[in-house]
Amino acid sequence: MCPGSFDPVTNGHVDVINRAAALYDELVVAVLVNPGKAGLFSVDERMDLLRDAVADLPNVTVDSFEGLLVDYCRAHDIPVIVKGLRAVGDFEYELQMAQMNRELAGVETLFVPTAPQVGHLSSSLVKQIATFGGDVSRLVPKGVYDRLVQERTRRLGQGEST
Repeated sequence: MCPGSFDPVTNGHVDVINRAAALYDELVVAVLVNPGKAGLFSVDERMDLLRDAVADLPNVTVDSFEGLLVDYCRAHDIPVIVKGLRAVGDFEYELQMAQMNRELAGVETLFVPTAPQVGHLSSSLVKQIATFGGDVSRLVPKGVYDRLVQERTRRLGQGEST
């Protein structure tokens, strides 16, 4: 399983998903449903964007989950969580989560360092750049780029300043 908020999915996410899909017969990419956090895109939109981004990977399915990740893993007999790491700060946080997930449910975590050309990407930075009209076309899959442009146009049309 490769979990995340994917708001929006970036080429860094796609890199990790591609590499994880090459390691496992089946890979679930799951979007976290966080009712307390409003995203740029709805969970359904994020799932559609992910499906489009991984359409060439027949062993990858896209789903969503709410609550504890380990509960989803237990319910679906998923033994491994795959997490991408960009920097040391990611590792410190993710190591704690990995240890807790192993303690709670015996679920292992595989850390995949991001490729150098996408290691700087984050959904937050992509959203910020896109909001101000910056070119993020090389940072996200084409379908995501198109939706970001549509979203910016929609917001400008409603009189929201950027």
